[in-house]
Amino acid sequence: MALIQFTRNYTDHSNDQGYQFEFFCDKCGSGFRSGFQANKLGMATSLLRAASSIFGGALGGAAQGAGYLKDALRGEAWDSAFKRAVEEAKPKFHQCTRCGKWVCPEVCWNEKRNLCEACAPDLAQEGAALQAQVAVEQLQGKVRAVDQVSEVDAKTTAVAACPHCHARVEGGGKFCPECGKPLALQATCAKCGTKFSASAKFCPECGDARLPSAG
Repeated sequence: MALIQFTRNYTDHSNDQGYQFEFFCDKCGSGFRSGFQANKLGMATSLLRAASSIFGGALGGAAQGAGYLKDALRGEAWDSAFKRAVEEAKPKFHQCTRCGKWVCPEVCWNEKRNLCEACAPDLAQEGAALQAQVAVEQLQGKVRAVDQVSEVDAKTTAVAACPHCHARVEGGGKFCPECGKPLALQATCAKCGTKFSASAKFCPECGDARLPSAG
């Protein structure tokens, strides 16, 4: 008994009028659609159904009977149609003897190695792809070696908006580009003169709890 090809990579487009199948390359997905094979039982059922709608229900039983007959023979008819479609599609693909996959000869077959390109990659294509990959990696290294944020003051607490006018702040800086006021709110201890955050309740240097003056 011969094995059935294309059991995992096809789509069934059959309907009650006939049979048609689309087969796909296992690697890239390119497809080939087989020729339409008319189903005589399906056509007869459609004709009887159409006649029944014209002449009333007199022929309805005949149409239903033809439908039952078509259902009874559906498996054998489908199998035969699928077998013919496979024979039509086989010349459009090559089967790799190493992995068993069916691939298209135009894109995914290595003619020199007589294997699919998944098993025997094209060395020229691989070389070009590797060169491009290494070039990207080298470019990433060069970019990483350059300080891209040399103008940013990493020691100063960054803020997203001006605490005075609430304008958005981008790119850092010490003063708001909208109102010109300092972005970092600081206060000066009235006792020891230490500068600290205006939100603090006590001086971190002397512990004085008196109201600080704005700095």
